[in-house]
Amino acid sequence: MPQSRRYLIISVCVLFAIGLAWLFLRSATPVVPEAIKRGYSEALTQARAGQPGAARVLYQQLGRPDISPKRRIWLHAELPNYPSSVALKLADADLQHESPDVRIAAIKSISGLVPTGQRSLLLAPLLDDSEQRVRFAAVNALLGLSPDDLGLYFGPLQQAIDAWEQVLTQAPESADNQYQLARLHLHNGEFKAAQQALENTLRLAPDNLPALVMQIEVLDRQGQSEAARLLLAKQLKAQPDSAYLQHALGMWLLHHGQSEFALLGLSKAVELEPDNKDYRYDLATTLHGEQELEAAQKQLQEIVQRHPSDRKARVLLINYWKESGQLQNVQILLAQLEQLNPDDPALQQGL
Repeated sequence: MPQSRRYLIISVCVLFAIGLAWLFLRSATPVVPEAIKRGYSEALTQARAGQPGAARVLYQQLGRPDISPKRRIWLHAELPNYPSSVALKLADADLQHESPDVRIAAIKSISGLVPTGQRSLLLAPLLDDSEQRVRFAAVNALLGLSPDDLGLYFGPLQQAIDAWEQVLTQAPESADNQYQLARLHLHNGEFKAAQQALENTLRLAPDNLPALVMQIEVLDRQGQSEAARLLLAKQLKAQPDSAYLQHALGMWLLHHGQSEFALLGLSKAVELEPDNKDYRYDLATTLHGEQELEAAQKQLQEIVQRHPSDRKARVLLINYWKESGQLQNVQILLAQLEQLNPDDPALQQGL
């Protein structure tokens, strides 16, 4: 056979193989209906506003293979309010996404979806991620878990923490780096090192309130409760209208068994920042602990009204209404929850 003809046959075969591969890939890639493609903005709005059908359209959008990383990250921010086996599957899949930012968003999703004891099984493998900032996001998500919760991942987490500490120590000094270093030291029970890192943080950023509050925690953890109280009182005197510090005061008093006085600080924080759902939630649970059930219910109702997508407040309010025998209110909220997310575990468990 002439050589030119042989080359022609080979070329035709190669082109045929390429064509087959292209057809296979095209058929293997799911076709996204145009209605779903156009529904991204509406789905995000529904999820943020806690509107009926929010979970279904949120899952639809996260299930799209063609959606951009930026849009996927925004969807993940809403996912913890719509838990289900489908939500967990979608978040777990994005732990393998090619975009590091999406993997980090999925880590945050799973942190909100999964109880702490089970979180390590899903997130600890990312301690070996190829991207440094993904590894560090996994560390942040696992900080605070007990050795029992971490199980076999206790050692790998400690290695990842040590590696991060080394990076932070060698990096240019900044308030953010020092604050993160303090968090790692505190997790390891290295209180003096944590205190030094916090002092460095406040030297670089004197108005860093989280660092101030962590200083109080470090003092407490060392048994220096009076020094912690004096430091908190000094800061409150200088910034009496700081909702953050008023909330910190309430939580400190609650931790020290002074729940009646804690209500004053927590109430003041809510008064200063009425739209802060976390402050209001802590006030509600403290009121409940003081047997002020009606007042606790009102605080949770306010959260649900201001933040309709907030599942945590909605589920707790259902429990509080059940406790007080207000079954009609229970049925109304259960019906709303079912409209939002018919696969919510709270419904499946017969809440």
